[in-house]
Amino acid sequence: MDQPDRVLVVACGALAKELRHLIAAFDQEDGSGGIDLECLPAKLHNRPELIPESVRQRVRAARDRYRTILVGYADCGTGGLLDKVCQEEGVERLPGPHCYELYAGTEAFTRLQDQELGTLYLTDYLVRHFERLILEGLGISDHPELQAIYFKNYTRLVHLSQEPDPDLDRLAQKAADLLGLRFESIATGYGGLIDALVEIRERAA
Repeated sequence: MDQPDRVLVVACGALAKELRHLIAAFDQEDGSGGIDLECLPAKLHNRPELIPESVRQRVRAARDRYRTILVGYADCGTGGLLDKVCQEEGVERLPGPHCYELYAGTEAFTRLQDQELGTLYLTDYLVRHFERLILEGLGISDHPELQAIYFKNYTRLVHLSQEPDPDLDRLAQKAADLLGLRFESIATGYGGLIDALVEIRERAA
């Protein structure tokens, strides 16, 4: 069924939980219900070169059904190629180079980077799926010697937490210990995602 007045967000699967929560909260607040969400596989996190064309295909498949399509990705390691696709397809993406900055906020993230460049960032999603996306996804589970190669320049793991959850903090600490990194946890909440969804709501009005 055509839905020309609705807005579609084509997003990274790693943002799915938070985006669904925020969209539902907005809908409950004003009853607009004007935003739909479709997520691409989060495993693309490890293959950023595949993100631009995956987004293009999803956007083109949905174009006739939505008045507005927005992209729920930051640059995410595509080196500007996602921006090129967005420009060609006439859609906009989330601001910033990656979701870590989106969650933490530009000022806070810049401060973290200035403090310690060799920092590995994990969101709640990446903590939950650390073994599948990091250890298995990077081949470390099968080839443990790769760990030293991938993380030789890292000194700190920072868990950017969206929701207070002691179990997630324990899992993040375990990941840091496994990689031999100093651990910090910073509560960011949904950060810039809220501002981005507000903007999406305004576009849908």
